[in-house]
Amino acid sequence: MASRSTEPRTGIGSSPTIDAVSLAIIEQLQEDGRRPYAAIGKAVGLSEAAVRQRVQKLLDQGVMQIVAVTDPLTVGFRRQAMVGINVEGDLDPVAEALTAMAECEYVVMTAGSFDLMVEVVCEDDDHLLDVINKRIRTLPGVRSTESFVYLKLKKQTYMWGTR
Repeated sequence: MASRSTEPRTGIGSSPTIDAVSLAIIEQLQEDGRRPYAAIGKAVGLSEAAVRQRVQKLLDQGVMQIVAVTDPLTVGFRRQAMVGINVEGDLDPVAEALTAMAECEYVVMTAGSFDLMVEVVCEDDDHLLDVINKRIRTLPGVRSTESFVYLKLKKQTYMWGTR
């Protein structure tokens, strides 16, 4: 394991404090989300019970989630796209409406050419067209959209949490 500062880390906007041991636990779970607490404890120098408590606290604080990540193609979603959206006025209502859409997997407010970027996962091109044309573009405040259709996914990892 790489050496790491013993100073607690905080994220953007006064997020919970994460110490080196919690970061090491997260790293262990990123390598294998099913790794037993006893094995994690051995790797980070804690008891199984202490690891279980820390993991629960990290989950409760929203620091991490433990989920199964799928390849959308293998579960019937043949079309993915990133959609850049320009908004007139307040971004929050548009961002909230997008987060409520099941097809929108990732919604972020940005600086630059677009006000919002949204990753959309759809069954096929007709579904994507419906989401963009009839649901996103019709939201009050949406001025314009630009779609970036994924042709091939080359890399998708979730290992950035402890660097």
